[in-house]
Amino acid sequence: MSAAFRKAAKSGQRPHRERAQPACRKKLGLLEKKKDYRLRADDYHKKQNALRALQKKALDKNPDEFYFKMIRAELQDGVHTIKQPKDEVTPEQVKLMRTQDIKYVEMKRVAEAKKIERLKSELHLLDAEGKKPNKHVFFFDTKKEVQEFDIATHLDTVPELVDRVYNRPTIATLEKETLKGATDPARLKKLAQQRKNQYDLLKQRIEREKAMFVIAQKIQTRKDLLDKTHKVKVKKETTNGPAIYKFKFQRKR
Repeated sequence: MSAAFRKAAKSGQRPHRERAQPACRKKLGLLEKKKDYRLRADDYHKKQNALRALQKKALDKNPDEFYFKMIRAELQDGVHTIKQPKDEVTPEQVKLMRTQDIKYVEMKRVAEAKKIERLKSELHLLDAEGKKPNKHVFFFDTKKEVQEFDIATHLDTVPELVDRVYNRPTIATLEKETLKGATDPARLKKLAQQRKNQYDLLKQRIEREKAMFVIAQKIQTRKDLLDKTHKVKVKKETTNGPAIYKFKFQRKR
């Protein structure tokens, strides 16, 4: 005897037995269980309740009620979709917006150019990376003079300052005044790193200013294309420049 039968016998209830499968309908498959029927019935009643709620909502609705979603919604493949309204902008309004965009980009470009000039005035580009090094050529008459040549003596300075391209005082100046600026190697290394960071910042600002100039040109080209004038594309647009068009000549009054 199974556990279900023993539990039913103790409680005095009649044990549930599955219906036997008739031989005449074995080809139709197993009979539906009681649990499956309950789930299907619950789903059916749930859908009926939802339909009754929708019917009641439709009956209570004011027939004169209107909202804009009625004319913007449509049924596509059984799914309600909302039409996105198109922007109604006249060509004159588009030109004005393009002009405002150009003015804003140009304003930012001019501000960037002023910062570049200020950085250049501070750094002087004396020892910037990538800059072509200056050459100091000395001329001699004989080979003996070349062999006996001493650059420190010729420049009238101390050997420690020969490698400097700026702030290289002469011996006479050093006798009268002390050497200005840092002389400690650690301090000089730190200043060199700071100077390198400033040059990197200057390089970034120059690239940003060039990019803004290209953007302004592209916006101006798109603005010119709004005119209903016959035009032919001469050159495609690239990352470094706008597209080039050849417009038909029109005589202006």
